[in-house]
Amino acid sequence: MTTTPSADPSPATGPATAPPARTGTARGKATLPTGVKLAIDFGPLLVFFLAYRFSDIFIATTACMVATAVAVAVAYALTRHLPVMLLVTGAVVMIFGGLTIYLHDDTFFKMKPTIIYGLFGIALAVGLVFGKYLLSHVFEFAIRLDAEGWRKLTVRWCLFFFAMAILNELVWRNVPQARWVDFKFFGLPTLTFLFAMAQMPLMQRHTVEDEGDTPA
Repeated sequence: MTTTPSADPSPATGPATAPPARTGTARGKATLPTGVKLAIDFGPLLVFFLAYRFSDIFIATTACMVATAVAVAVAYALTRHLPVMLLVTGAVVMIFGGLTIYLHDDTFFKMKPTIIYGLFGIALAVGLVFGKYLLSHVFEFAIRLDAEGWRKLTVRWCLFFFAMAILNELVWRNVPQARWVDFKFFGLPTLTFLFAMAQMPLMQRHTVEDEGDTPA
């Protein structure tokens, strides 16, 4: 525009059991194939970009809202649950997209990335205050880190989200609409990908094999 578990089981009192195999579910919840997840995460953004190229910001916003609703429906149909990040993103798209169309003012849709990044940053910051590393739930099936690794990773992503919120505000307020659309489609995903790749050394240093070492 670009993803919550139950508590870990109590230690067994009987013979030790092997950790669950990494199949298509995460602690009992179905997970999406990589290709489908990418389509759900980036499909609405692609629809928005293409619609804008052939129409205007208001038609593109409507198309993005429809694509987002479809993405949420597909995600639920395939997994029977909805990731918190997808829910938040979908809600913000509908609210700010609706305001954009109703008031015929593209300011609201331009602020949408700011709101989404800001909400994610605040959520991570609040979790840190209470000693909860929310990223451990978001990435529970993909990676397993020790507590210090989750803390460092959470701090970094928290700062990144706030920085991206500020960056979006600076861009949309200072460049033409078409340049902002390019920034939204090319710039934001690229920056997010590069930042995620830059965290690989940290994750490798703090990776653990024992599920019990992952904070709840």
